[in-house]
Amino acid sequence: MNIGINTYLFTSPFNNDSVRLFKRFKDWGFDSVEIALENAAHIDAAYIRKELDHNGLKCHVVCAATGPDTDLRGTADQQQNALHYITGLMDAMVVLNASVLCGPVYSSVGRADAVSPDEYRQQWETVKAHLKTLSAYAEERGLKIAMEPLNRFETDFMNTVDQGLQMVREVGSPALGLHLDTFHMNIEEKDQADAILKAGSRLFHFHACGSDRGTPGNDHIHWTAIVRALKQVGYKGSVNIESFTPDVKVIARAAAIWRQIEPSQESIATNGLDFLKNVLA
Repeated sequence: MNIGINTYLFTSPFNNDSVRLFKRFKDWGFDSVEIALENAAHIDAAYIRKELDHNGLKCHVVCAATGPDTDLRGTADQQQNALHYITGLMDAMVVLNASVLCGPVYSSVGRADAVSPDEYRQQWETVKAHLKTLSAYAEERGLKIAMEPLNRFETDFMNTVDQGLQMVREVGSPALGLHLDTFHMNIEEKDQADAILKAGSRLFHFHACGSDRGTPGNDHIHWTAIVRALKQVGYKGSVNIESFTPDVKVIARAAAIWRQIEPSQESIATNGLDFLKNVLA
C-alpha cells in the first residue's frame, strides 16, 4: 500500500498551476497524489505527468467531482454531461498513468431527497445502464472505476458497502468496484472493518480521514482494525488522505467545514502521513 494526498486539501479547481504543490508533497514524504479533477479541460495531462515524474510522484488515482450538471440520475442533459465528464477524466488518466477513477460517480454530491421506492428503483436502473457503458470504456483502457458510498447527508443513493456491492454485481464488469472512506463509513457502517471485509477484492480505493474530517489518527476511529482488514483482503492500492479545512472555500462549503478542525492544511498532511506510516507498518 502506498500513501497519497488528495489535492482538495489545498486547492480547487486543480489546474496546471497546481503542480506547485508537488514538491511540498514529495518533501513531506508522500508516495502519490490523488488529483481531484473538476474538468479534464482544466489541465494539460502531459504537462501534469511530466511534473509528477520530475518530482518523483505517481498519480495512481483521479478523483471525480460530480455536481448538479454531471449527474447520472439527473435530467437527460445532466446524464449526458456526466458521461462526457467521466469519459474525459478517463482519457486524461491514460496520459497521467493513473489506474483508478474514484468518487461518487453515480450522482451529484449533495443530492439527498426522500423518494418513493419506485422512483429510487428507476434511478437505480438508469445509473446501472450508464455504469455499464462507463465500465466498458474503462475496460478498453485498462482502468478501474471505484464508486464511493457517501453519508446520508451527501446522497440518498448509495450509502453503504452493501448497496455498492449490489451495483457492482448487477453491472457485472471487472472494471467496477468500490471506494471506501473512513469518514463516510463512520456514519453509515455498523463496523468499518467488517465493511472492508465485505468489499474484499472489489475494494479498489481507500480514503483515510478523521472521524470529524480532520487528521487520520487524531480521532476515535479503530484504525488498527481497519488496517488489519485491509491486509486481510489483500488490498494493494493507495491509502489517501482526504481531509478539508476552511482555507479552500468552495470545498469547505460543499463539505460543511464551518470551523477550524485542525491547526493547518500542512498539519493534516504531515501528521496524517506519519500516523498512517506507523499504523500501516
